[in-house]
Amino acid sequence: MNKLGILGVPITIGQPNKGADLGPDAIRHAGLYTVLQNLNASYQDYGNVQIKNEEANQIDQATNLKNLNEVAAASELTANKVSEMIQEGQFPLLLGGDHSMAIGTIAGVQQHYENLGVIWYDAHADFNTEETSPSGNIHGMSLAVNLGMGHEKLTSILQNEPKIKPENVIIIGARSIDSGERELIKEKGIKVYTAHEVEQQGIESVIKESLNYLTARTDGIHLSFDVDSLDPIYVPGTGTPVEGGLSVRESHYALRLLNESEKIVSAEFVEVNPLLDERNQTAKRTVELIGSLLGERYI
Repeated sequence: MNKLGILGVPITIGQPNKGADLGPDAIRHAGLYTVLQNLNASYQDYGNVQIKNEEANQIDQATNLKNLNEVAAASELTANKVSEMIQEGQFPLLLGGDHSMAIGTIAGVQQHYENLGVIWYDAHADFNTEETSPSGNIHGMSLAVNLGMGHEKLTSILQNEPKIKPENVIIIGARSIDSGERELIKEKGIKVYTAHEVEQQGIESVIKESLNYLTARTDGIHLSFDVDSLDPIYVPGTGTPVEGGLSVRESHYALRLLNESEKIVSAEFVEVNPLLDERNQTAKRTVELIGSLLGERYI
């Protein structure tokens, strides 16, 4: 893995809960640098994208989207910085922040790949549009936006839409999918392994199948890891918890398999909210998971 470029994306306006903007620094303070030093990893921390969360509390009357202009501006800043990191030969490790940040992160990564693949490790599909969303929260639309579906202010980040192809996406761990999302997922032919299918098939098989599938059709894979993919008993500090999630053990194993594949070219860990956490355990668990992706082992 190349030298790491670390970037915090402290956005909380893509969803209704305060505190997701504190996620990047909570992850840093939970031992991230210690893990990197133990791995002898070379890294540069660029700090946080400057996002104006406090100025955003707007609903676009024409679309019912919440904080549309502010999320679009944050996405543009994020995309440009991520692209610069890759130009410098760095592996972008992105710390969130709510999952609307993926609009910018994937836009930035995609600038450097012809056929970018995405593993969306999440309890939710985030495949709503302004027409299907029951809430208007943009963090539930970020994957759809990257497929060119949604408001032009979001899909046109870095003047290139769509960013990824439907056949280059795999969702793992989903167990809360809105009815409108189900229809769009079927229409677009998105490959999904629900939490039930992961339990039934086993995480090793799911990850190996996913890697084989994406390697055959992509030139790089971005990992978008939402901590609510895990069961909330392990990660209480997240805004949209869903019971029946993946375990810590199988998620560590999944990340180790991804590390061994050498196919992951960028990664983000999102939806850490210290205001909802208990003794910072979600941030600490996120650091441990990052360690597994970067090659940390038991022995």
